[in-house]
Amino acid sequence: MTVNGSDDVLLVHGGTPLEGEIRVRGAKNLVPKAMVAALLGSAPSRLRNVPDIRDVRVVRGLLQLHGVTVRPGEEPGELVLDPTHVESANVADIDAHAGSSRIPILFCGPLLHRLGHAFIPGLGGCDIGGRPIDFHFDVLRQFGATIEKREGGQYLEAPKGLRGTKIRLPYPSVGATEQVLLTAVMAEGVTELSNAAVEPEIEDLICVLQKMGAIIAMDTDRTIRITGVESLGGYTHRALSDRLEAASWASAALATEGNIYVRGAQQRSMMTFLNTYRKVGGAFEIDDEGIRFWHPGGQLKSIALETDVHPGFQTDWQQPLVVALTQATGLSIIHETVYESRLGFTSALNQMGAHIQLYRECLGGSDCRFGQRNFLHSAVVSGPTRLQGADLVIPDLRGGFSYLIAALAAQGTSRVHGIDLINRGYENFMDKLVELGAKVELPGKALG
Repeated sequence: MTVNGSDDVLLVHGGTPLEGEIRVRGAKNLVPKAMVAALLGSAPSRLRNVPDIRDVRVVRGLLQLHGVTVRPGEEPGELVLDPTHVESANVADIDAHAGSSRIPILFCGPLLHRLGHAFIPGLGGCDIGGRPIDFHFDVLRQFGATIEKREGGQYLEAPKGLRGTKIRLPYPSVGATEQVLLTAVMAEGVTELSNAAVEPEIEDLICVLQKMGAIIAMDTDRTIRITGVESLGGYTHRALSDRLEAASWASAALATEGNIYVRGAQQRSMMTFLNTYRKVGGAFEIDDEGIRFWHPGGQLKSIALETDVHPGFQTDWQQPLVVALTQATGLSIIHETVYESRLGFTSALNQMGAHIQLYRECLGGSDCRFGQRNFLHSAVVSGPTRLQGADLVIPDLRGGFSYLIAALAAQGTSRVHGIDLINRGYENFMDKLVELGAKVELPGKALG
């Protein structure tokens, strides 16, 4: 059973530990970008371990609009992408995707290389803080692109082609790093990108591009050097597993005093999370196929936590873990340094009975770029507190899954509105909840 857009309210009857096994597939933060990379090739590509999530469907639709054939492969979760007949898409058709995802911005470089022009619709995504697209356009201008604002989006051309350049990011942004990689691989000359993001998903994207024929070197100081090539071929690649989804289920096990085996979870990309999970009092066991997470009993421990870019504690791990920290004894301090508005979701937790106070100061760690800018980006969580069911409206992807965790851990029934947003990054999450014994229902429909 897969949730569709009309089933947007979920009734959650809390108080039952989540127990059982679920599987995570390819990372949301890699798979759609690897699909875009296929647009650069002169031959078909095969991408495996692809999750059935909305961001994948959005990119698939955009690729097909531009003449890329996308079909299922031989094994479940495999896509074959054939970019042999890339063509310009109808602006109205592209505009139909406006607001559905931020990934269309990454089509710029590949389309400029393949067609000499591109049209990018207005962008959507989660409202968790500034993600200015202007920087993407500034980068593209440095490569030689011209950009014209038109109704419904931006029109780009590269009248003299794209040329390598030197770029230093003011912050190691994942999206900006992806933009540079996808543009530089076929730009004339050498591109040097300093202060780049080095997340596992970035490394996996570089692996994809190298398989296609790109020349990319990563230095230890966050510098990436890309030597442009004239043409790229296809690739065959199995996407790395989604460490962010795996951590979400781990936090759900902790908050509900449950026991969840996450098949596909990988230790190497989750080491920072696993250390923190153990400090809080959670237990885990690793084998070749995945990781089992559980609440071993007794009291959970409060911690001081600061989010950061990789290899620090990922911002996407923070929100689900905060729900578990409402059940820890003492004061936990959270300092969010990646997205300035990511702690806004805590107001709903307070309505459920949590004690969370937000602060504008940088608490519990080093100063960050939000410290003097009046953002509520630090939190103190006082626990343990008993959570009660409530009416909840999902604000963003990770915050939404965090509300689900809170509703599952709470006493009584919660109505969770806007659950379709969770489909952006969590494959078949409703099925997984049922498999883990959650007591959930869509109004007027039976699950399980």
